[in-house]
Amino acid sequence: LRFDEKVRVVVFKSEVKGVFCAGADLKERANMDDAEVGHFVKRLRNLMDEIAALPVPTIAAIDGYALGGGLELALACDLRVAASSAKMGLIETTRGLLPGAGGTQRLPRCVGIGLAKELIFTGRQIDGQQAASVGLVNHTVPQNSEGDAAYQRALTLAKEILPQAPFAVKMGKLAINRGMEVDIASGMAIEGMCYAQNIPTRDRQEGMAAFREKRPPQFTGK
Repeated sequence: LRFDEKVRVVVFKSEVKGVFCAGADLKERANMDDAEVGHFVKRLRNLMDEIAALPVPTIAAIDGYALGGGLELALACDLRVAASSAKMGLIETTRGLLPGAGGTQRLPRCVGIGLAKELIFTGRQIDGQQAASVGLVNHTVPQNSEGDAAYQRALTLAKEILPQAPFAVKMGKLAINRGMEVDIASGMAIEGMCYAQNIPTRDRQEGMAAFREKRPPQFTGK
């Protein structure tokens, strides 16, 4: 996906009705020794980092339970859409654990430090409506009879992104992600570097031409 230039947006959805991702298999985990557990969790953390580093926008379609590592997967995405009936939570402390695949870092950056601490310390589960109210998800929708309301809303959101200039969107994502980790002056420098890379693109010229000619732009990602 990272190197396929035809890929413009990635949507993560589940094929299991009622469950986005239920997290680690604790029965499997119970058969591992301490070293194996550490290696397993490191691989999970690396996977989430790879998802977060995808150059194109990513959307998690949460149509059911997103618990533990399942919510960490959703947090690794750029955008999240949930059914109102979905259940989300970093429940690790209820099993004698703590989030180990990015949850302690990505949840505070998403909802703020105080609320993230409360949710992690208590292991509380919240539904889609509550998740929207605290900014954990971008949109919440009533579940439909097919059980894929969040996926359908995610597709609608993806279709809003698709017409936009692909390279500009990628640079926008890079500027936001890198800029959020530094002070604002450094962030401005990062934005400037990303903008400079966008200036010589054909898509920028096409955008300007389309504006002058009062027509929709035809972006190619070049």
